[in-house]
Amino acid sequence: MGFGLLLIRLVIGLSFLAHGAQKLFGFGGGGLKVAGEHFEKLGIRPGVTMALLAGLSELIGGAMFALGLLTPLAGIVIAGTMVVGILKVHGPNGYWITKGGYEYCLAVLVVAIGVALTGAGKYSLDGILF
Repeated sequence: MGFGLLLIRLVIGLSFLAHGAQKLFGFGGGGLKVAGEHFEKLGIRPGVTMALLAGLSELIGGAMFALGLLTPLAGIVIAGTMVVGILKVHGPNGYWITKGGYEYCLAVLVVAIGVALTGAGKYSLDGILF
């Protein structure tokens, strides 16, 4: 059980950390300015401020999830990000990711909530500290 949860946490957590870095620093993306412009087009204002908050949430929440540190909180942060993604971006496109839909966001949302409810497992900082 511990190793399986570690794998899930590492893949999801590090992916979110990377998305946050992309928004904040431009690794593989346009950085905060471009992310802010995209947020403005989605009606999320002020764009740069909200992109900063989203990027920090993804970076910090992803790191916490990967480490298994305060995992319920990290899971909620990741789930919240996915809810916004579904409502503001992917929901109107239907279910299938091939059509720009919310399929992937829903899968990540459920994994984040599932791990938050289950716990991080023995190979985690939560397992060591608590």
